[in-house]
Amino acid sequence: MARKTECYADTGAFIAFLDRSDSYHGLFRRLFSNPPPLATSALVLAEGHGWFLRRYDQRRALEFLNFVDALPALTIEEFDGGAVKAASRLLKKFADQKLTLADAHGLTMMSDRRITSCWSTDRHMTLTGATLVT
Repeated sequence: MARKTECYADTGAFIAFLDRSDSYHGLFRRLFSNPPPLATSALVLAEGHGWFLRRYDQRRALEFLNFVDALPALTIEEFDGGAVKAASRLLKKFADQKLTLADAHGLTMMSDRRITSCWSTDRHMTLTGATLVT
């Protein structure tokens, strides 16, 4: 059997899967039922945790972290000094776009890892030419 291609998972994908009220919940429930190897940014996890904490409560924010911990094939890329510089360069290059630092880090990760598929609900993630799953 062929190995599944690695995909980048953005904050919106995690939120859509875990929040039943999200309009993309059904799609991401299907995708996460048999996921390929996934990669994400430490900033995505910070965004997701903060979103559940603000929207719901500490219990839901911890459930988010427990879900991430339980994913069998998830690579989490750290956000270190080199990543800050690379993301900052991308933010300056696309200054006309409303990109967050997490978006920019995800886009640089996708470029560096040659990831061409992105699980996201955020249209900004298509700047690198990735296949956006929404």
